Amino acid sequence: MPQSISPSDFVVQRLEPAHDALASLPLGASAVVYCEGQFGEQDGKTANGLVRHSEKYEILSVIDSLRAGADAGAFLDGTPNGIPVVAGLAEAVADAGRVPDYLICGVAPADGLLSSAQRVVLLDGIARGMHIINGLHEFLNDDVEFAAASLLAGVTITDVRRPAEKKDLHLFSGRIFDVTCPRIAVLGTDGAIGKRTTATLLVQALTERGIKAVLVGTGQTTLIQGGKYGVALDALVPQFCSGEVEHQVVAAFEGENPDIIVVEGQGALSHPAYLTSAHILRGSRPAGVIVQHAPKRRVLGDFPMVAMPTVGSEIALIEAFADTTVIGITINHEQMSDDEVGATIDEYELEFGLPATDPLTRPLDRLVDMVLLSFPALEASLASSGR
Repeated sequence: MPQSISPSDFVVQRLEPAHDALASLPLGASAVVYCEGQFGEQDGKTANGLVRHSEKYEILSVIDSLRAGADAGAFLDGTPNGIPVVAGLAEAVADAGRVPDYLICGVAPADGLLSSAQRVVLLDGIARGMHIINGLHEFLNDDVEFAAASLLAGVTITDVRRPAEKKDLHLFSGRIFDVTCPRIAVLGTDGAIGKRTTATLLVQALTERGIKAVLVGTGQTTLIQGGKYGVALDALVPQFCSGEVEHQVVAAFEGENPDIIVVEGQGALSHPAYLTSAHILRGSRPAGVIVQHAPKRRVLGDFPMVAMPTVGSEIALIEAFADTTVIGITINHEQMSDDEVGATIDEYELEFGLPATDPLTRPLDRLVDMVLLSFPALEASLASSGR
């Protein structure tokens, strides 16, 4: 006999804030990432990020029929990682030899909405008994078809961008002035340009050097990857944005006692559609900023009617807008040869008098040295502590 569903059934899942829901998920659960037609592209940034780094899930495969047969790591970065790209969900299940625990929606279009074809795949995952992780602006727990399907299948849907209740959100309070360790924000000249990847690599490299670094995420992908501190900033009412960034930075400082905090950027300060960089600068009040730029990108990724800013214009805008200093430039090497990357690094260092590097093709020591050059007290502290 079919299970009866009452309206109250929908409310229980829907009201749990995304950060709390993600924190309660088991570590090491198996997952397949759905990224049809977008893996390796700008709108596949969630899938791209999970293939490169995931503390929360064991990523078993990526679904994208256009790249099926490739190794995900080799396709993205030229280094195989054993994660296959498969043609569909049936192939992902067959490859795993079982039904994986989670199906993660790895596409991140500008409008944050699902297409009809994407809905079919996610509903298929639910029918197979897979929990859904959804990073879009469209909350699937509010969708009657998805809510009913998940209840009947006994699985959960986590809407990562669902903010806390407004009564639980934070206005800017000034508590950021009590954070005594330096903060660095990794900003950029466009969306989906590599800010999160650079921030993640920087934290990993600093930690390996013996410097205690903590990442504060500001987007859905970092939360899905397992970031302990963060908020999906673009899902908030603007009034609370700088306060929520401040709150997460303060929580990281009080909870971890770090030597340095790295804050993930969003969009670009110059971007006509996204204001999140302004809130990051106001809320975290970074002492230093790293600017990520794609030299070959001519127009904004999802807004081709707008020309890309130059790295010089973005640096000038950031330093005019906030009481901070740009300490380095990182390069997104899309459509660039290795020789072009090297020449561009030399050009930027000469033109701007700042260290520059490509975190994905150059040694990460260069990224660490970029920070230590501006914050020599970190290295002095490291030496004195014997770490």
